[in-house]
Amino acid sequence: MQDIEVPDSPGESDQALIQRTAAGDREAFATLYRRHQGAVYRFARLMTGSAATAEDVVQEVFLALMKDAARYDAGRAALTTYLFGMARRVTRRRLLRERRFVEINVSDGALDRAPNASEALERSDTLQRLRDAILSLPSRYREVVVLCDLEGVTYETAAASIGCAIGTIRSRLHRARQLLATKLRRADGRCTGTRAVMRCAV
Repeated sequence: MQDIEVPDSPGESDQALIQRTAAGDREAFATLYRRHQGAVYRFARLMTGSAATAEDVVQEVFLALMKDAARYDAGRAALTTYLFGMARRVTRRRLLRERRFVEINVSDGALDRAPNASEALERSDTLQRLRDAILSLPSRYREVVVLCDLEGVTYETAAASIGCAIGTIRSRLHRARQLLATKLRRADGRCTGTRAVMRCAV
């Protein structure tokens, strides 16, 4: 799926593309894939800690979307909510099956963007600590941090994706931020408080 090279159609809604996909239009499916695969991949990567597993999750989610496109009901959930919900179920199955986490590797891109070697190493170390801290959270806290703080989805979308009340999302996110701040403070004392934690993710 990674090799699909079809430009996005910004003027065409997800619903229209889903309908075309259900009718067998491969170009419409490719457009949906290009539009949403990045968010699904990032969610799965931060939930599992593994690039390879995240790629597998993306493939499984979009194969299921292609197969069941005719069953998708836009009246029940936005496509992003639907995809995050599927990604969450697939990821949980994978983690239960493997019963382990795979070590996160820091992207070389972080080093390329830093202006000098010392800043590159510091940024790389910060990213690694943050990713390790996120991975160490219980899954119920990890998923709300990934969805709300890193993917920037609304509480409503997160609640619909996970299948819980908005109040539950708020309370889990509050607790998750506290846990992250504590973990990072223990690591080196430089990233403290929820705002600093999220700045470190940039």
